[in-house]
This record gives sequence, C-alpha cells and structure tokens, in this order.
Amino acid sequence: MEAIASYRESFLNYLEQNAPQREPDGLYAPIRYILDMGGKRMRPVLVLLSADLFGGRVSDALPAAAAVEVFHNFTLIHDDIMDAAPLRRGRATVHKKWDLNTGILSGDAMLILAYQQLEPYTGEAYPQLMRLFSRTALEVCEGQQFDMDFESRDDVSLEEYLNMIALKTAVLLGCALQMGAIVAGAGAAEQQAVYDFGIALGLAFQLQDDYLDAFGDPERFGKQVGGDIIENKKTYLYLKALELASAGEARELQDLYSIQPARPEAKVERVRQIFQESGAAAQARQRIEAYTEKAFSGLDRLEGRSRAKAVLKQFGEWLLKRDF
Repeated sequence: MEAIASYRESFLNYLEQNAPQREPDGLYAPIRYILDMGGKRMRPVLVLLSADLFGGRVSDALPAAAAVEVFHNFTLIHDDIMDAAPLRRGRATVHKKWDLNTGILSGDAMLILAYQQLEPYTGEAYPQLMRLFSRTALEVCEGQQFDMDFESRDDVSLEEYLNMIALKTAVLLGCALQMGAIVAGAGAAEQQAVYDFGIALGLAFQLQDDYLDAFGDPERFGKQVGGDIIENKKTYLYLKALELASAGEARELQDLYSIQPARPEAKVERVRQIFQESGAAAQARQRIEAYTEKAFSGLDRLEGRSRAKAVLKQFGEWLLKRDF
C-alpha cells in the first residue's frame, strides 16, 4: 500500500530525528539499537493512519506514534530477558549483545521516554491520551504476567489464553488507533469503533504469530522457531491440541511440556506433529480468519467514513499477509 509506505516513511524520519543521543552511551545505545532493528512499524503506522482518516494532520500524530513504538520496544527488551531469547528480528537481543543489567535499565528508560513523547499535546487531548496510554501499559503488563503464570499451570483454558493475548498484544493495537483518533478530534463512538477494530485485528495477529512460531520459516519469521514450545507456553495450538488429540497424544503432549530435554529440537518436532495430526493447526488458522473477519465487519460502524473503512481493511490485509 502506497499510503502505508508514506506513513511509515514519515514516522521513520521522525524517529531518526528524535532518537536519544544523550550520555551515557551505555544507556542510550541499546535503545537506538532496538529502535533501529526495523519491522513493519505497524503500531505507529496505525496512529498516523487513524489521525489522517479522521481529519487530523499526520504531523500532529507523530509524537503519539513515537510513544506507542518506544513503549512497544521497551516491552520487547524485557520480554526477551524473561524468555531468555537469543534473537529478535534476526539480530541479537539487547541483553545478549550487552548484558542483563543493561537490558533492564535501558528498557526502564524507554518506558519513561515513551511517556515524554506525549508532552507536546495540550487541551483535552492530553488527558485523554494519558488515560488511554496508562491503562494500556498496565494491561500489557497484566498480559505478560498471565503469560508467565500459564507456563507453570496445567489448567489454562482457551478463554483465559485469549484474554491474555488480548491484554498482551491486541490492546496496544487498539490503543494506537484510538490515539490517532483522539489527536484528530474524532468523537467517542468513532474512537471506540477503531479501538474495537484494533482488538480483533490484534487477536488475529497474535494467533498468527503463535502459529508461525511453530510452523514459520525462521528466515522470514525473524525469530527462533519453536521458542514457545521450548518455553512450554500454553498457546492456542497447545490448548486446542489437548482438546482434539487422542487421550494418548494428549498425555504425551502434557509430558513434553513438563520437561526441558537436552535436545529441544526433538521435542519441537514431536509437538509440531501432534499439533498437525490433532487438527489444532488447522483450527488455529480458522480462528485467525474468524478474528480477521470480525475486525473488518466492525468497520461498518464508521458511518460516512468510507475511505477510513477501505484503508483500514487494506491495512489489516497487509498486516496479516505473512507466509504460513
């Protein structure tokens, strides 16, 4: 999409111009490193897209877009520490390139920098943005804690899992869209409509991310394939496989998720087989499609915003166009 490329270019120029260049370099170099890793920049693009579609100026939404992106990358630094992940977007994670303490402190600084991005806003927009951003930041932390709790629980339900990924991933997409709408001065109903679109799209995106963690091409996926399996994370694939597999395979799957073998590759391969043979992999793809359709159908609430609906649908299709 040409529009997406334009939003992304505007944001990248702003990010480059506002990258922290202060001392000490040991604090700020890791921040510049992770912000320079690339990626689709979908969250800041959503802020700019939403502001534009509701009649605002893209330039006015750039600080809000930076707040969302800096916060998101803060969570990535700390997530990678918690997961002991060696790679992020195909490159060494911050705590691997530097050390654990640097990852913690640079991440903390990023959270503060994210809030500082909202300081230019005035009037009613400022408290609205702050309330939404703070609520979302706390929800993301809640989602991360649920995610960690689930690793040691054997009774996680599909409903609990979907709530966790809504908090950990989807709320930030909804927040990005609503922040753009706030900057543009959109009404409460329109803000809610784009927020709900972001939630449904985020659920589809996270389920797809979980699927690709098990079945994606590591070169295209940019992360260690099978990482969730190695970490015994109760993803949709795991929970659905327990529901659909034979009693024997279900017990085997539970046993595999209770160990950390010397050769994790064998564990990953066997779990992948169970996901496929039980039908869980196919069910995951169907659920991804269902959430995608829910996101698009919800756009009908944007009455009189035909361009907004069309562009948001295009964005959703672009975002979810990743190889299975």
